[in-house]
Order: sequence, then structure tokens, then C-alpha cells
Amino acid sequence: MAVPKKRTSISKKIIRKNFWKKRGYWKALKAFSLAKSIFTGNSKSFVTNTKLN
Repeated sequence: MAVPKKRTSISKKIIRKNFWKKRGYWKALKAFSLAKSIFTGNSKSFVTNTKLN
């Protein structure tokens, strides 16, 4: 017979939500840092063409 699960506490819910947001924050920070290094020409991992002609 099906039994309803216990309710998750609000504090656990907030902790999980913050963990999820923090992961997105670090991904965005890394992407922004990479974009900045490509834009300034200091990137070691990407080869860019500087000529626009």
C-alpha cells in the first residue's frame, strides 16, 4: 500500500536550492573569464584569428 512521504524541511530545501544556484554561478564565472581571456588575446586554449580582412 502506498504511504505518503514525509515533508522535506524548509531549511533542507533552501540548502539544496543554494547549492544548485552556486553551481550555475561558478559555471558562469568560468565562462566569463574564458570570454575575457579570448577577447584580450591572452587565451592559451583557444586559437583566434586576429585579422578581420
